[in-house]
Amino acid sequence: MKQDFDVIVIGFGKAGKTIAMKRSAAGDRVALIEQSPTMYGGTCINIGCIPTKKLLFETSRGTTFPEAVSRRDQLIGTLNATNLRLAQGKGVTVIDGFARFSGDHEITVTAGQDTLILHAPTIVINTGSEPIWPDLPGSDHPKLYDSTTIQHISPLPKRLAIIGGGPIGLEFATLFSGQGSEVTILDHSDTPLRHFDSDIAKLARTDLESRGITFLNNVQVTGFSDDLTIHLTDRDLNVDATLIAIGRRPATANLGLSQAGIKIGSRGEVLVDAHLHTNISGIYAVGDVNGGPQFTYVSYDDHRIVLDQLADSPNPRSTSNRLFPTTTFLEPPLSTIGITEKDAGDDVLIKKGLIAEMPIVPRPKIIGETHGMVKFFVDKHSDALLGATLYCADSQELINTVALAMRHGITASELGSGIYTHPSTSEIFNQVLES
Repeated sequence: MKQDFDVIVIGFGKAGKTIAMKRSAAGDRVALIEQSPTMYGGTCINIGCIPTKKLLFETSRGTTFPEAVSRRDQLIGTLNATNLRLAQGKGVTVIDGFARFSGDHEITVTAGQDTLILHAPTIVINTGSEPIWPDLPGSDHPKLYDSTTIQHISPLPKRLAIIGGGPIGLEFATLFSGQGSEVTILDHSDTPLRHFDSDIAKLARTDLESRGITFLNNVQVTGFSDDLTIHLTDRDLNVDATLIAIGRRPATANLGLSQAGIKIGSRGEVLVDAHLHTNISGIYAVGDVNGGPQFTYVSYDDHRIVLDQLADSPNPRSTSNRLFPTTTFLEPPLSTIGITEKDAGDDVLIKKGLIAEMPIVPRPKIIGETHGMVKFFVDKHSDALLGATLYCADSQELINTVALAMRHGITASELGSGIYTHPSTSEIFNQVLES
């Protein structure tokens, strides 16, 4: 069976579903293909950001792991169904099945014994990313988990190893240590949290260790055996379960991109320009699959860039000079934007302070989260904000205010002289930045 559309979107993730709904609302015939009904809404809603933060939230409230998982599943089930309803409500044709290019503007969709041949002048690749798995002896051990499967681990492991000390590993370490597991993070880098300034990294490491988390750095995993032994170059480690958190790669392996002549990079990413065009006219790649920053909110911004192209905007947006914050959800969360101390030269003023020593910022004391530190990087001559690292309660919200200030040229002193509600963590700006 053959069908023609104006736009075909492969994958139900943030950018793709938003493009699909907006173009359908504008009158286009749009097909949105998703290989699994469990993924309506994309990675973030079903197996990534939202379910993991729900587990972290429930754990912080003292909820048992089985009950936290139950509440997670209830929330995700609701969001999954809502995403399908929203897409269909906008007139999008949602197709369940596996999509593969069979020509430069032709997609073959298979679902069981059924096959569809779809054509469209505009195709958006939105297939996301997938966990990287190590090629080591014993890597098929049943007690090895990725960031998806470990969310339903049962029983709760008494001893959990996490291979990888990046944001995913650190967040799961926070989660499982909060549930009472003995967590060991194995990482090949020299020091924990190596991408952050050393003083904040040291403070965060101390906080994580106080939760019972052990860091083993400069280690190399060589394999797995027995029930369950992790083999390192210089020792063995016995645990009950292991989370593999060594990164994610673009999910392009089975898309048949070569059939369409679409170029990919060394990591399998779809190569795009600053407007998210591939090398084939009318075909775009958005979200994790194009090899850019793996954040849902960056994917959301990708949809704006593509819509500008489809609408022939006279001032189209692009990925050039895109400024965005990040947050790693520890307790408290650790958020960054712009430069760090290692990037700061002689013309940069560093304004910082410990949360516990801020007399006019009472909210952390009220909620019992007085540990932490903040740093702002300010141009000595223009007073421009160049970056910030916030390790404190509510930093995932505060960093967005800093980002907005940086985008619109609001100076550090202006941010510091703002009038903020009381008590709120926003008063950190008064404490640290007011002239």
